[in-house]
Amino acid sequence: MKDIIRAKKLGKELTPLQINKWIQGVSSKSIPEYQTSALLMAIYFNGMSIAERSALTRAMANSGDKMDYSSIEGYIADKHSSGGIGDKTSLVLAPLLACLGLKVPMVSGRGLGFTGGTLDKLEAIPGFNISLEFDQMKAQLQSVGCFIAGQTGKIAPADKVIYGLRDVTETVNELSLITASILSKKFTEDLNGLVLDIKCGTGAFMKDLKAAEELAHSLVQTAVAAGIDCNALITRMDYPIGEW
Repeated sequence: MKDIIRAKKLGKELTPLQINKWIQGVSSKSIPEYQTSALLMAIYFNGMSIAERSALTRAMANSGDKMDYSSIEGYIADKHSSGGIGDKTSLVLAPLLACLGLKVPMVSGRGLGFTGGTLDKLEAIPGFNISLEFDQMKAQLQSVGCFIAGQTGKIAPADKVIYGLRDVTETVNELSLITASILSKKFTEDLNGLVLDIKCGTGAFMKDLKAAEELAHSLVQTAVAAGIDCNALITRMDYPIGEW
């Protein structure tokens, strides 16, 4: 692990083997958190290439269980938003796409700031269950064409560990790490296509257009490198979406 930290500290490109070794160590807890924190800081200052981002995303996705929808007919697609105030798009979009014949396995998240995320909104409905096992997700996808559920402990567990360390080491807003965190969960969904909604503005994570464009390009290039049809839209987030 010291060799991996040293290589990135010197600005060198990590190999897929080095990245896999790191993520396997994170998952098995054989690599201490202080070494992962050191590597995260080295990545923060020196960045990662698209090849490194792709390898990191794959390794994080492979750190847990992956969904297998090969027995389900149809085009499997999902949408991801970088989050915004009053963003309720997923609640409408998932069933709408299912009505059009697409299969939509939507693994959503909670709000990262003061505004609620998709799961927070759904849990406000009495009795709504967002904690689905894989067999329940597959049955739902087969019967009605979509589901919206939360990330289980079996989906990209390395991401959960690394995100927690990013939060306390001030490395959250590094482009490569953002890309891998978002896409690692999507890579577990056995997708054919992915649409990205990158919010930009005063109420978004990306405050200016340049930063939003950089994130959009990074996400699309990394997803396409993994064989997923992917497009991104940059949308305004200077005011809440909808009336409430």
